Amino acid sequence: MKKLYGYPESLRKVSTKYCGGCGHGVIHRIITQVIDEMGLRERAIITNPVGCAIWADLYFNFDSVQPPHGRTPAAATGVKRVLPDHLVICYQGDGDMAAIGTAEMIHAANRGERFTTIFVNNAIYGMTGGQMAPTTLVGQKAATAPRGRDPDAAGMGYPIRVGELLAQLEGSRYIARGAVNNAANIRKTRGYIKKAFQAQMAGQGFTMVEVLSPCPTNWGMEPLKAVEWLEQNMIGVFPLGEIKDTLGAGAEAKPGVAA
Repeated sequence: MKKLYGYPESLRKVSTKYCGGCGHGVIHRIITQVIDEMGLRERAIITNPVGCAIWADLYFNFDSVQPPHGRTPAAATGVKRVLPDHLVICYQGDGDMAAIGTAEMIHAANRGERFTTIFVNNAIYGMTGGQMAPTTLVGQKAATAPRGRDPDAAGMGYPIRVGELLAQLEGSRYIARGAVNNAANIRKTRGYIKKAFQAQMAGQGFTMVEVLSPCPTNWGMEPLKAVEWLEQNMIGVFPLGEIKDTLGAGAEAKPGVAA
């Protein structure tokens, strides 16, 4: 009898440290399923920084590097340049990537660095206590925005759409946004990640998959309500789908154009 589904070899069988209802565990499984399917476990390296992603190396059954907060793209750049035949994954949260690591991320994408970023967007700082993040929605409450994010208030501004921002850079080749709120979106997200990994291994430029993920603890909700909140609020601000795709045969990135 042919085995169609099982526990990924690239995922360790350990107890999770993530909160109930957190999307990180689902994202980990998607990544490891794709790595196993592509036969890349022995050539996979993940760079995971400070934040909830700091636990990632506990779960992945392949090599990892833990850079300082925000410096993940710089570390991934170095690893990929030294080991160009390896699959290098830059695993980042919205605080790490869109706040302290903004410059690192933008310049890595602009240079067309050949690694893949998995950007987990839960619209809030997770591990440090629920502060407002660059991706926090207008009106969304946070530890540092108890009345909700107000764009007119000093220092608050608007949520950053990272996928759309990076799509404008010529060095980025594939940018997509998925979610882990239901089975259909999980399947689509898995497809985006596989496409990004395939592009990386084919030697193409910067690839990123943003994943909308619930954070029930810091949103102050039960897990089911957190999934509903993501569906009703986040997807409208961060639309799902392929934002930029210039991976087709003969396709060339065009400045300022998102496919």
